[in-house]
Amino acid sequence: MTMKAFHTVAVPHKDILEGRLTLDVFAADLWEAYHNRGVEEYRDADLFFQKTYLTGGLNHLLEVIKKRIEGRGGDSVIQLQTPFGGGKTHSLIAVMHKAKQWHAHQAVVVGTNLSANDTIWGILEQQLTGKNNILTGLTAPGKDKLGAILASYQPLVILIDELLEYVVKAAGIGVGDSNLAAQTLAFLQELTETVSILEKTCLILTLPSSSMEQYDENAEKFYQQLQKISGRLERTYTPVSDEEIAKVIRRRLFAYVNEKEALQVVNAFINYAQRENLLPTGIEASQYRDRFLDSYPFLPEVIEVLYHRWGSFPSFQRTRGVLRILSLVIYALKNTNLPYISLADFSLADQDLRQELIKHIGQEYNSIIAQDITDANAGSKKVDAILGDSYRGLSLGSRAATTIFLYSFSGAREKGATLAEIKRNATTLNNPASVVVEAVEQLKSQLFYLQFQEDKYFFSNQPNLNRILLNKIENIRDEQVFEIEKYLLQKQIKSWPFKGYIWPENPADIPDTEEFKLVVLKEGRKENIEEIIKNKGNTRRVNCNSLVFLYPSEEDKINYVKAIKEFLACKAIKEDETYLTEEQKKELQNKIDSLERDLNYFIIHLYRRYALPTKEGHKEGNLGISASEGATLGEKLYEHLKQNGNILENLAPMVVEKKYLRDEESLCTSKIFEISYRTPGEPWFVNPDVVKKAIEEGVERGLFGLGVTGDENQIICRYFGEKPEVKFSENEVIINRKICKIKEEKSKADKLEETEEPERPREKGYEIAGENEEEMIPRSPDEMMYSLNFTVEVPEGKVSDIMGIIRYLRKKFEKIKITVEATEGQISLQEYQNKVEEAIRQLGGGW
Repeated sequence: MTMKAFHTVAVPHKDILEGRLTLDVFAADLWEAYHNRGVEEYRDADLFFQKTYLTGGLNHLLEVIKKRIEGRGGDSVIQLQTPFGGGKTHSLIAVMHKAKQWHAHQAVVVGTNLSANDTIWGILEQQLTGKNNILTGLTAPGKDKLGAILASYQPLVILIDELLEYVVKAAGIGVGDSNLAAQTLAFLQELTETVSILEKTCLILTLPSSSMEQYDENAEKFYQQLQKISGRLERTYTPVSDEEIAKVIRRRLFAYVNEKEALQVVNAFINYAQRENLLPTGIEASQYRDRFLDSYPFLPEVIEVLYHRWGSFPSFQRTRGVLRILSLVIYALKNTNLPYISLADFSLADQDLRQELIKHIGQEYNSIIAQDITDANAGSKKVDAILGDSYRGLSLGSRAATTIFLYSFSGAREKGATLAEIKRNATTLNNPASVVVEAVEQLKSQLFYLQFQEDKYFFSNQPNLNRILLNKIENIRDEQVFEIEKYLLQKQIKSWPFKGYIWPENPADIPDTEEFKLVVLKEGRKENIEEIIKNKGNTRRVNCNSLVFLYPSEEDKINYVKAIKEFLACKAIKEDETYLTEEQKKELQNKIDSLERDLNYFIIHLYRRYALPTKEGHKEGNLGISASEGATLGEKLYEHLKQNGNILENLAPMVVEKKYLRDEESLCTSKIFEISYRTPGEPWFVNPDVVKKAIEEGVERGLFGLGVTGDENQIICRYFGEKPEVKFSENEVIINRKICKIKEEKSKADKLEETEEPERPREKGYEIAGENEEEMIPRSPDEMMYSLNFTVEVPEGKVSDIMGIIRYLRKKFEKIKITVEATEGQISLQEYQNKVEEAIRQLGGGW
């Protein structure tokens, strides 16, 4: 739903909107108001009560005083006791204005306005009678003189503020063997006793809640004495309860609140908070709604944090300090469309607001706020951007950081914000609260002074691990980075089955041998790669296809170097971690463990580019970004090249025949390896057994033969159609089956002549019509056949004969299609894929 801006629902007072925000505006001064001087809102009764929320305690106080001065009983001596800045003086001014309305006489004494030579009794006589003739001197006058004067001016209200401060000053004035402080204490006892017997006189005095609010060690002694004297007859009142603070503050800051529209905003937040599980633990929605209505437009936590946490600093005047800070916040937000104000809406970039806060915690926080929260390059600003376009305009990183900062400080031990408190204040109604959780996680790695202990986040003036790391990182040398990178590369290519060379300085450092080699380069410059392929120093490289190159992706280099430096910095800190907190030690170890895992992935990610020799020079490839689970760089490269057919673990016999014997009668078996090493673009064999196995199978199947070359280079076929013994000797050759076939047929013919009658040949010009070979159908020899379609079962040992028929037909026909039906046996899927599919794929056959 669309909600109105807070300043249209709760309309600020004119002085707030105009920015008249000096502390004097909120500094209640009884002495000035009594003399009709100072800020108008304190001296003008109507304006004063317009901006004052009459709490239950204040109303009760006024009723008791009125009853007393009307002679209807009630307390004669009243002490107001609140924390520093808790509303004592404000309550006295309320009594002063009411006393005028009740037509009672007044006498006002403010200890901060009296000099050490002034006496309280002299001031009382002067104010009541207009002269000081009776209660003179520095010695307490006694009850008779005092009583005679006070009785003459009933109904009478006597107001004494800042009494302890005056007594501390009076201790410096000697009076015979005594001092003015002692005389003042004696007079106060006389005064309380005298007032108690006057039916229409009421004495109201203020004491701080603790002498620690004062400046002198002697104050403790005087404080105890004052408590003892006044306590004999007094009644202590607290004019403002904690539950009423929000209403007191709201009344002073806002001229008017539309409660109906405020309820709409509050209900919208409650509904959102219930959906997002943001309400405080143990607080019912109805309870939180009531608290929010009392504090609107401020989220309840705004008042609580300022009044109780910041207000617990001895230097922080609770009500006055909260009013001053909130007036600055309202003024800064008066032109926004915010429906309510949370702690996250405080602008710590506002110097007035910032100074109001840091004067209680230390000026060093000026730079801390700038570095982590408000500067353009602050960590929280980086988090704002990291969260993505959908939430960038909401500044959730900065809002979360601001919330944490305001929760971080207290005059007591309490500090820090839970994640739930951060979410409740930093979220907006336009985003899921879970995004704030993500923002906080990002802040932990981006901010330098953010701490996390016992499930609470807070700022301190001590650098966190991020700041310490940054200092260490600045001192990491490039040589240290290279050393770690090389070490990681060595680990990653251990699994590579061939030899590896890391960062060779010269092409001559890579031997020109008949073995496959992995060369890892510092950069993938084309000219460097092709220089290594072509030359070994000053000589031409013969085995130019024996190389594969790995090199880094330049766009990832910066982040990788950063990760290595962070790892080295962590290790350096670990060597001397005595100055770290226990939480920081745990965080450091977790970071080291995480970086050790990540660096192995990072180096695979970085060195994912490769190059292979080709006839044109070289071709480049990419291993991909994601690393296989547990796979090293060497394993990943090997698997990639194998899948692409650059490395062969199996070789089909038909490939051997087609590739090496198509136009040759024979080929030396060792030449097959030589071709692989020396011809750019040729695949590699993972080991000699790949070739050996293919030759053995090809010879056994009759695809080609195996033999040797004789003294006069004659070809001697020793194995054909049987399992051979492959040795890769110097004169060992694979032999085109045509040659082996001729020798085989000759051998068969020789054997037939030596044994039985030769088989009766079929007459020319006839074809077989059925199984009965004698049933022959005459055909014309000149008749042309334009297609053939026949099925034949392959007898055992006759595969080579069938292949001979197919080769013959291939010369006669452009297109030959073979259908294979294999039954009465079995083959594994792996065998089928490796020996059948792979062989046909390498031959370029279609399916």
